[in-house]
Amino acid sequence: MNKRLKKIAIVITLAVGIIGFNFEHKIADAATKQQGRTIKQIKKSGKIKIAVFGDLKPYGWVDKNGKRQGYDIELAKKIAKDLGVKIKYVQVNANARVDALNSGKVDLALANFTVTPERKEVISFAKPYMKVSIGVASKKTSLITKVNQLKGKNLIVNKGTTAETYFTKEYTSAKLLKFDSKTQQFAALKDGRADAITDDNSYLFAWVKDHPDYKVGIKQLGEQSYISPGVQKGNKSVLKWTNKEIKKLNKSNFFKKDYKKTLAPYFGDDVKSTDITIGK
Repeated sequence: MNKRLKKIAIVITLAVGIIGFNFEHKIADAATKQQGRTIKQIKKSGKIKIAVFGDLKPYGWVDKNGKRQGYDIELAKKIAKDLGVKIKYVQVNANARVDALNSGKVDLALANFTVTPERKEVISFAKPYMKVSIGVASKKTSLITKVNQLKGKNLIVNKGTTAETYFTKEYTSAKLLKFDSKTQQFAALKDGRADAITDDNSYLFAWVKDHPDYKVGIKQLGEQSYISPGVQKGNKSVLKWTNKEIKKLNKSNFFKKDYKKTLAPYFGDDVKSTDITIGK
């Protein structure tokens, strides 16, 4: 083989090697994205990406000074502190939580995420840190106290919530007005665009306290549900660590303290810590 052919052979070999190297790394990157970052990778990066709400008071919202507040936010801060990392908040709407996890956009979802069989098919849930039920609120002057009173009535729901699922499958006689955000749905109720609103009873209780013309006439529909951190399906590392963390925080009464600090000031007398928090 002459020198010219040897040079060509070397160039081809190097090119193939580089292509193979890049291809293997692309496969590795895709696998990491598919499975999500491990706790080791999160610690190494120095930052955990957490999905939260930005307009759901008192669970996750932004105050007038641009600071995040709420029950879920306090939990996010504690998780980051115990991991020894900073937080990158990723604000989501209810119907964007699953996609945020599955796309690798976030490592964890702490956005008032109710555990359901359907959601468990596509993501994983860590141990619960709160319990809730579906409720219905309406004006006191035309209070809805029974579900059959909603027949033919306009009912506001938030897309991607358990309330939407319930009124799509279990009671179909109401006319559903669907909204993407909490801000939109409560604005629609105040504007008189519907007869009632359905959502998790825990934050309906909080909302009506600030809006005394309204009341939660139906406090519970369906079975009691649980709120848990959402984790990308198959991410055993984050799921295992988060389960241990929730167990530890329960033993230290973190959630009762979190309730007293962030939720109690926004609830009426008919809601107690034991109605919301998970016991030891």
